[in-house]
Amino acid sequence: MSRLLLKNGRVVDPASGWDGAADVLLEDGRVAGVGPGLDSAGAEVFDAGGLIVAPGFIDMHVHLREPGFEHSETIETGSRAAAAGGFTAICAMPNTHPVNDSATVTSYIVERARRHAVVHVYPIGAITSKSAGEELAAIGSMKQAGIVAVSDDGRPVMNARVMRRAMEMARSFDLPVIDHCEDLHLSAGGDMHEGLHSAKLGLRGIPACSEDVMVARDILLAEVTGARFHVAHISSRHSIGMVRHAKSLGLPVTAEVTPHHFTLSEQDMIPYDSNYKMKPPLRSPCDAAAAIEGVVSGAIDAIATDHAPHPGSEKMQEFESCPFGILGLETAIALALETFVHAKRISLLEMVGLFTTAPARILKLNAGALSPGAPADITIFDLDTAWTYDVNRSFSKSRNTPFHGREFRGGPAATIVGGRSVWRRDQES
Repeated sequence: MSRLLLKNGRVVDPASGWDGAADVLLEDGRVAGVGPGLDSAGAEVFDAGGLIVAPGFIDMHVHLREPGFEHSETIETGSRAAAAGGFTAICAMPNTHPVNDSATVTSYIVERARRHAVVHVYPIGAITSKSAGEELAAIGSMKQAGIVAVSDDGRPVMNARVMRRAMEMARSFDLPVIDHCEDLHLSAGGDMHEGLHSAKLGLRGIPACSEDVMVARDILLAEVTGARFHVAHISSRHSIGMVRHAKSLGLPVTAEVTPHHFTLSEQDMIPYDSNYKMKPPLRSPCDAAAAIEGVVSGAIDAIATDHAPHPGSEKMQEFESCPFGILGLETAIALALETFVHAKRISLLEMVGLFTTAPARILKLNAGALSPGAPADITIFDLDTAWTYDVNRSFSKSRNTPFHGREFRGGPAATIVGGRSVWRRDQES
């Protein structure tokens, strides 16, 4: 019998509403108890004094690149970056090669994760075959193989009839539909947010309305079909407003936001620096402020990183030629603390919920809580330690981030998966 006692920490568990001093006892991969003064007999003791002990954080939007693009990332390296970022579970998007559009590819990812990942990996299956937007993928067999949602990720389903059929199919299998909301006709050829800054830099713009029209369409289709619709990496103030309205009508609509969309705007971009190129692009300061307000008001349900690794050989090209995307796993907690907790916009309990109960609810995972019998997945972090992010020490195979050299206050301290420590800050050389 393996026993681990997390002692003297501040336990923050949104599922139960607990926020206070307590011990957490983990036994044989499960939570055995939460409360003050738990018996440590026969248990390994982790002194969590001065630290926050929370349910394991879940990132519902990660690109692990395997199979097919292992030069950018692998399931092993991505999971290690996740552990260093305080995540105990990550959801792998389907834009691999081959695309995860069949039970065969899903099973491959599940097995590779079982053998090589240090955190839980939940595959997300494609909506359409090869994510081409024309024929539905094998959604039923993929669910049997282990997917927790469907999405064509960066290739939005442009055909509304196909998306309606996908929502009907997903509803029959009780899976959420996650859409990268972008009208490709409106955004074609764009490299950054359309506005004054794109004009000054001579770069083609991606208008916010390219996101807005697709969010509006998908909300209407969700109303017609009754499907659970989730907006990936929402970035526009109008899109956030539409999600808020859909929620007020009782529609099954949810949304996530990335740390880079609530901490940066187009005004923060270093001109032509590819580390600031992502999709959706960094929007206007008004949009970034709306993202923060959306979290505070509850219009936005979860924080997800959209961790998108690319090697330097691809990313360090001319801005117009390089791929979209940045790393996100190892800086997410610190950015969330900085924006919401230290700024006193929301409580710590509410912030933890954005990474735990919300994604667990959206994806219907047995995770995100510290109740007795729950999986012994724990995120431990602190609020005050000063540290500087050095991307060259990242566990990821790639280095594309705008946050290299940024100073933070507070961040991950240890990550426990299945009752076993998979990363500890004090053991980093």
